[in-house]
Amino acid sequence: MILADKIMNLRKKNGWSQEELAEKMQVSRQAVSKWEGAQTTPDLEKILALSKLFGVTTDYLLKDEIEDEEFVDEPDCAPVKRVSLALANEFLEWRRQAAKRIAAATLLCIVAVIPLLLLSAATETSEHLVSENFAAGVGLVILFLFVAAAVAIFVSCGFKNAPFEFIDKQPFETEYGVDAMVKEKQKAYRSAYVRSNIIATSLCVLSPVPLFAGLVTEKEFFMVVMLTVTLLLAGIGSALFILAGVRWASMQKLLKEGDYDLRHQRKNRIKETVSTTYWLSATAVYLGWSFLTNDWEITWVVWPVVGILFAAAMCLCNLLIDRDTKR
Repeated sequence: MILADKIMNLRKKNGWSQEELAEKMQVSRQAVSKWEGAQTTPDLEKILALSKLFGVTTDYLLKDEIEDEEFVDEPDCAPVKRVSLALANEFLEWRRQAAKRIAAATLLCIVAVIPLLLLSAATETSEHLVSENFAAGVGLVILFLFVAAAVAIFVSCGFKNAPFEFIDKQPFETEYGVDAMVKEKQKAYRSAYVRSNIIATSLCVLSPVPLFAGLVTEKEFFMVVMLTVTLLLAGIGSALFILAGVRWASMQKLLKEGDYDLRHQRKNRIKETVSTTYWLSATAVYLGWSFLTNDWEITWVVWPVVGILFAAAMCLCNLLIDRDTKR
C-alpha cells in the first residue's frame, strides 16, 4: 500500500497523468492504475525504471513507510528502453526494406545527370540529333524528376524509421534471446555481406575504365557515352555498398558492435566531422573552379580525384585517432 501511494504522489508531483506515466514506462495505463490501487506490485525491473524516471532511490520506493524522497544525483534520468525479441525482428525487417529503398534512391541521384549528358552530347554531333534547347529542357526535367523521386524515398524512410530512432540516439538494453537471434542472423548474412562488398569495391575501382577508354577517340559523343557508363558503374557499386551496409549496421546496432560500440563513439564523431569538412571543401573547389573558368566539361574531374583522396584521408584519420587513443 505504501509503494502505491509513493508512485501516485511522485506522478502527481511531476504533473503527469496515468497515461503519460504509462507511456514513459512502456506499460499500459491499466498497469499504472493497478500499481497505484495496490492491486499489483511492479516487478524489480519496473522498480528500477521508476527509480530512474522519478530520480529517487530504490530504497525510498521499497521502504514500508512514508518519508521524504531520497533523490539520486541525476533526477531527470529517463529509464533505459528495452528491445524485445519482437521489436528486434521488426527493426531488422524494416532495415532490410529500407536498405533497398535507400540504395535505389542513391542510384537515382547518381544517374539523374546521365540523360542530360547524353542529350547535350547529341547536340554536338554532326547530325545535330536534337536542338540545344530541347536537350537542356528535357535533360533538366528528367534530372529533377529523378532527384525528386530520390528525395521522396529518403523522406519516406525517415518517417518510417521514427519508431526505431531511440536505437540510434538513446541507451537501450536487449531482452533475453535478442542477442542470440541477431547473432544467428548476422552469421547467416555474413557471406552475402562480404560478397556484396567485394562486387561493389570492384565496380567502383573499375568504373573509370570506360572513361579512359573514351579518351582514345576524339569523338565527343562516344566520350560522353563512356562517361555515363562510368557513372552507372559507380552508382551500382554505391548502391551495393548501401544495400549490404544498412542491413549489417542494423545488426551491429542491436549487438552494440563495431562502430556502434561505445568505445568507438568518439572515433565516429571525429570521422564524421572530417568527412563533412572534406566534402564541403571539395564542393567549394569544384564550384569555384567551374564558375571561374566555365570549363564544366573539364572540372568534373574533381570528383574522381577527391573520391580517391577521400579513402586516403579516412585511412590517415583512423591512424591518427588510433595513435592518440593508445597514448
